[in-house]
Amino acid sequence: MKLYEEKKQRLSSELLNRAEANEKIVLNKDTSNLFRARQKGINENKIDVKSFNNVIDVDSANLIAEVEGMTSYADLVEETLKSSCLPAVVPELKSITIGGAISGCGIESSSFRYGLVHETVQEMDVLLGDGRVLTCTPYNEYKDLFFAIPNTFGTLGYILKVKVKLIPIKKAVKITHKRFFDPQDFFDAIRSICQENRVDYVEGVIFDHNEMYVTTGEFIEEAPFVSDYKYRKIYYRSIQKVQIDYLTVSDYIWRWDTDWFWCSKVFGMQNPVLRLLLGKCMLGSSTYTKMMHFANRNPVITSAWNAFGSKKESVIQDAVIPIQEAARFYDFFRKEVGIKPIWICPYKSYSQETRYAFCPMDTKALYVDFGFWDRVETNGNDGFINRKIEDKVRELGGFKSLYSDSYYTEKEFWEMYDRKRYEELKAKYDPKGRLKGFYEKCVRNQ
Repeated sequence: MKLYEEKKQRLSSELLNRAEANEKIVLNKDTSNLFRARQKGINENKIDVKSFNNVIDVDSANLIAEVEGMTSYADLVEETLKSSCLPAVVPELKSITIGGAISGCGIESSSFRYGLVHETVQEMDVLLGDGRVLTCTPYNEYKDLFFAIPNTFGTLGYILKVKVKLIPIKKAVKITHKRFFDPQDFFDAIRSICQENRVDYVEGVIFDHNEMYVTTGEFIEEAPFVSDYKYRKIYYRSIQKVQIDYLTVSDYIWRWDTDWFWCSKVFGMQNPVLRLLLGKCMLGSSTYTKMMHFANRNPVITSAWNAFGSKKESVIQDAVIPIQEAARFYDFFRKEVGIKPIWICPYKSYSQETRYAFCPMDTKALYVDFGFWDRVETNGNDGFINRKIEDKVRELGGFKSLYSDSYYTEKEFWEMYDRKRYEELKAKYDPKGRLKGFYEKCVRNQ
């Protein structure tokens, strides 16, 4: 904690001393799980927050972890496992930081029980554009900022430290895969499992219109065996082959990271020979993320992709749809987009009474997240397929994550988010506009 206070004071002083400068504040950090081709602006002041990456304390008695905002979930989970506990919600990729997950609505297979990552936070230290650092809780004088930080992607302030909820665990996770042949039966089963609330984890995978699986996970003390999907074997393919499986808790949490769900196929890493030869150094989402970012930011590579085949559009999105509309959305998606497999993750608010200002979801409703990531053939203009998806999500009362490219008009964007409220908070906490604006950052990619 002493080291944290020293770093915080240095960073705060640096910004306070530059408070009159006409600069936009952006973060200089090691990792990013955003998939927007950001346009570099002029007069940007990059502040170095790389050192805010430590777990300060794990209180297993009160089930609270105190952790700095740039800490990766890989490091946080490693520390909490030593005390036989986990963050209540752990996004599936090791390189995601806790601050990023709060600012961008992190989700995972415990979200049907505990909500999104930000719903498990009890306190946060927020760095403002002028250098002040405010400790925000749901009850103190800065509660308006506490409830506004999630899903605003650092446009009101950056998270330096949080206190987050933990859950007790056992030694292993028993996994059950159940196949369904009809989309409505599949989504009905997810609804039923979530209502019963008897398991610890729920998710699904749609491989095809007549092949879909609901996967449940339960903590157990002893397992008859444990599988290993970190190297030669591929986790998502096991879903189609086995009904009951067992993983260590660590391997369950990172079951998707090794192959970045199924996207390692883009890099040839599902080829058995390449996997054998390069798997030790290539497997892992952090490697794929760096490669994808390089490709997305290099127009030569994009031009080459299109030159040696049909024109393709990058469709990297997560769409959260009310459960009663899930079958309709899937029918649209299957016919109009066609990406498969699709990751399915149910979500419900942790508290029906707690509302976050810029998370436009019904706190009493059950939703399912559709995760789909690929390049799709198109004859349309830039963003043609993504626009169709955005329109359908809005039509069905859903919510699209803003971590990737968005194509909303300014009018459409502010119909989804409370512009008046945002501007009030912006005037209060960033009156000189040193942080980027919500629409400008998340849609215009400035």
